[in-house]
Amino acid sequence: MRRKITVLPGDGIGKEVTRGAIEILEAVAERYGHEFEFQYGEIGGTAIDNSGTPLPDETIELCKSSDAVLLGAVGGPKWDNQPSHLRPERGLLAIRKQLNLYANLRPISYFSSLAESSPLRKEIIEEVDFVIVRELTGGLYFGKPSERTTHEGKEAVVDTLFYQKDEIKRIIELAFELASKRKKRVTSVDKANVLESSRLWRETAEEVAAHYPEVELEHMLVDNAAMQLIRNPRQFDVMVTENMFGDILSDEASVLTGSLGMLPSASLSTEGPNLFEPIHGSAPDIAGKNIANPIAMILSAASMLRLSFGLEEEAEAVEKAVKDTLDSGARTGDIAGGQTSTLTTKEMIAEIKGAILDQAAISHIMGAYA
Repeated sequence: MRRKITVLPGDGIGKEVTRGAIEILEAVAERYGHEFEFQYGEIGGTAIDNSGTPLPDETIELCKSSDAVLLGAVGGPKWDNQPSHLRPERGLLAIRKQLNLYANLRPISYFSSLAESSPLRKEIIEEVDFVIVRELTGGLYFGKPSERTTHEGKEAVVDTLFYQKDEIKRIIELAFELASKRKKRVTSVDKANVLESSRLWRETAEEVAAHYPEVELEHMLVDNAAMQLIRNPRQFDVMVTENMFGDILSDEASVLTGSLGMLPSASLSTEGPNLFEPIHGSAPDIAGKNIANPIAMILSAASMLRLSFGLEEEAEAVEKAVKDTLDSGARTGDIAGGQTSTLTTKEMIAEIKGAILDQAAISHIMGAYA
């Protein structure tokens, strides 16, 4: 298989972890006989410095000409004082709109070898396995007007939460499709006791549920959902919610695995390439120190293999390599727990890459004796 991948390293540790994902994909290509062509673009603060915009037209064209997009991270204090339209995060929002990335999938899975890294007790997080489905191109982050203004002669600000019913329906339908292939349970998160947008969200969820009689629908207010994620996360199968709620809840869910550095995500498009990125930020305080955890980026690459290229066996090989590496005791500092010996970013990448190639060697040996 030949596929073209656009790589957007971005800012901070994004550059380090995307290098790791590329090494892993090259190992997959070597093992399975694929050919991945990588083309590079700029986004975020780096793009502002070099092109004067957080999302250059050249980057958009590169993405649209590719089969999938890998994104590292954007942002950092260097650009905090930029005007709002020149903030690195504007590049992230813009690429979502340009590629029509309407759905963000964030799987939350329990790693038994990392139980001690989580601040929660083992009996709470054991066997956790659910997906947060976040609407990605609507809501407060995209509503207009969004501006500083004055009201009755005083400084004021306005942000607008706007959704069309069709936008709500398509994300909820995706959640039900996922749940129908999993444990058949959808938790729709809203704030219907306060927000009119949430009341429409809840009504739409009920309409969609009528077409999936085998899937159970539960409504949950966002404040309760935040508590339940910590109190009893095993109750969830597929959680679906609007943009801002999903942003907050998925970051909260990272404590279940012990670190933001463990969680991948996939942003799905209705028409263009899908985009894959870790949920963590650019972590400028550790950028360049070779200590960032590359696993979230590597697992994002595994999601790309599965969701964009249909390479299930290859995706499972990457995921198994990550699990085997963690089971062996390999740790970066963020997931070390009480362990004193830790690996650098490059060392962790090398361990996972080696595990993938070792799987190939074992398969070859077993084949010879078959």
